[in-house]
Amino acid sequence: MIGIKSIASYVPSAGVDNYAQGARFGKDENFILGKIGSAFLPRKADTQETSDLCVEAANALFGAHPELQRGHIDALIVVTQNGDEEGLPHTAAIVQHKLGLGTHVAAFDVSLGCSGYVYGLYAIKGFMEAAGLKNGLLITADPYSKIVDPQDRNTTMLFGDAATATWMGEGPLWQLGKAKFGTDGAGAEHLKVTNGSFFMNGRQVFNFALVKVPAHLNELLEDAGLTTAEVDAFCIHQGSAAIVDAVARRFEEGASAHKFVKDMLETGNTVSSSVPLLLEKHLNDPKWKRVAISGFGVGLSWGSALIERA
Repeated sequence: MIGIKSIASYVPSAGVDNYAQGARFGKDENFILGKIGSAFLPRKADTQETSDLCVEAANALFGAHPELQRGHIDALIVVTQNGDEEGLPHTAAIVQHKLGLGTHVAAFDVSLGCSGYVYGLYAIKGFMEAAGLKNGLLITADPYSKIVDPQDRNTTMLFGDAATATWMGEGPLWQLGKAKFGTDGAGAEHLKVTNGSFFMNGRQVFNFALVKVPAHLNELLEDAGLTTAEVDAFCIHQGSAAIVDAVARRFEEGASAHKFVKDMLETGNTVSSSVPLLLEKHLNDPKWKRVAISGFGVGLSWGSALIERA
């Protein structure tokens, strides 16, 4: 059975002081910490491409696991909507070459944003199991610094650049359980890029998350025949402190709010990397046996799943 064996990440050390950004727009510390949730936003160097972020995360994974050789990799999926150049060729092919992986590797992109990690987990699991593959890399990298206008107060204080690499293989540390997905293209206009510039209708996105995510998590638990008490933690997309807090309050009227992990102070909203960044930090916690994950955003799209310690 294919599942999660390990996760590694790359977060650029350089970045933007969000307090300084807030001052430009008349926002104080309470707003930065209470609503945005991020004091620092990492930024890739101008010389770095999306594929370079992917390579850094993958190399961190290889470095942490000498037993995983590059020749062992059969599959590579890159989750991004801001790939190299203008998106052609696919970023996964560029990453395969830069990493020195074999030409036998199946490599392709998944064009999804904040829901992309959950979708990607099940895409690579199904692909690998159907094709009889043994080891895969699921990489997330969506540097919004490439599209966010630094003068746009609605977006420039939210997004940070980062990449993660998840080793998928047999004998996993975490097994993938029940999952649910959804799409509503009627909300496409609320998160989009026009002429290379990113636009977000923050109020509509907030309302979408508040209505959809708690209900979706409840549906997931109901379908799995589980109660909230049987879930040790909820790792949802770190869109902003306000979104995480609001979803936690709405879910079971806040009775389980303490189980919702919030950790974006030094990273910001890293799009498809936000959920795996949480998992990387906390999955070795022995108290965690079953975790619910949920990603939601551009599309509009959403995906929620349960993962269990093997």
